[in-house]
Amino acid sequence: MRPPVRWEGRSMPKCILGWGDLDGNNHLANTAILNRAADARLSFFAEHGFPGSRFASEGLGPVVAGDVLEYRKESRLQEAFTIDLHLEGLSADGVRVAFRNVFRNEADGVTSIGTSEGVWFDLVTRRPRAHPPELDVIQRAIPRTESFHVLPARRR
Repeated sequence: MRPPVRWEGRSMPKCILGWGDLDGNNHLANTAILNRAADARLSFFAEHGFPGSRFASEGLGPVVAGDVLEYRKESRLQEAFTIDLHLEGLSADGVRVAFRNVFRNEADGVTSIGTSEGVWFDLVTRRPRAHPPELDVIQRAIPRTESFHVLPARRR
């Protein structure tokens, strides 16, 4: 099951924490948070008209330059959760981007937050690059966090 993303208040199906999502303490593992957050972001783009096949045909991919994880409450095996997606930062040209994913339990309590900053990356030249206008429209429509900020332009 792909991770849901809340969008404009619409209720999405819940995910369930599985065996592979746990660490040695029987908690949601940091690698699971990062993987589920990335899946949620890509699912969001697919749901809004820019699926993985389009990324492939464009020779474009997201590259994460850094992640920050915050843990708020325990999540355990077989618990249901949702993932919210917000825009934390964006450069003027839209090439640099920071996403915030908020994981919530069934009681709507925040269990963890992952913030990932990265760039849109040309898979041939191996450099950051401008992306198609359709992708820019989609990313600019993501609800912004209260702490949203403009990121510096990419290096040339």
